[in-house]
Amino acid sequence: MVTYAELAQSVIAGQRDQVKNQVTSLIAAGNNPLEIVSEGLIAGMDVVGVRFKAGDMYVPEVLMSAKSMSGGLEIVKPLIAVADQKSNGRILIGTVKGDLHDIGKNLVSMLVESGGFEVINMGVDISAEDFIDASIKHEPDIIALSALLTTTMPAMKDIIELLKENGLRDKIKVIIGGAPVSKDYADTIGADGYAPDAGSAVELCKQLLASKV
Repeated sequence: MVTYAELAQSVIAGQRDQVKNQVTSLIAAGNNPLEIVSEGLIAGMDVVGVRFKAGDMYVPEVLMSAKSMSGGLEIVKPLIAVADQKSNGRILIGTVKGDLHDIGKNLVSMLVESGGFEVINMGVDISAEDFIDASIKHEPDIIALSALLTTTMPAMKDIIELLKENGLRDKIKVIIGGAPVSKDYADTIGADGYAPDAGSAVELCKQLLASKV
């Protein structure tokens, strides 16, 4: 019989087909769907996050692990009652206006989703006005902004200012990331946090929402 540890190892190794087969076997054997997620799928991604942050795994490997986890999650999720699908919080994520880079943004998106957050991925080249409209519609706990170009960084400040103008800033935490971004820049524009890498973004989101309680 497949064990949760073996499932977690398959997630770490990025073996999508094996993950799907193991999840199917665990369900057929009568295992609790929530345990399959928490002790197998998420447990595997937790290890991936730690190894990525330590430089022991690279982006392509992390993407394969995340896709493997998603494959397993697609199978087990319909079996989990809506009331039992607990979320750590809702995150609105996107690359700012004028910036078309999305590899890092998508990596953060997958890791925070693996970390138990509900993620609304808006894509790339998103205007400040669209972020505000989406914030009103989806009521996120956190907005995560990505920029890879120094020329698009000021758009992050524009979004924060527009959140203030619309009376939303006190309700939503804002974090930023991307190659040219730094903690100093986050402090300068009034963001709540800066994540230097995808693994750090998961921890940062958990810390920010824990501080809201």
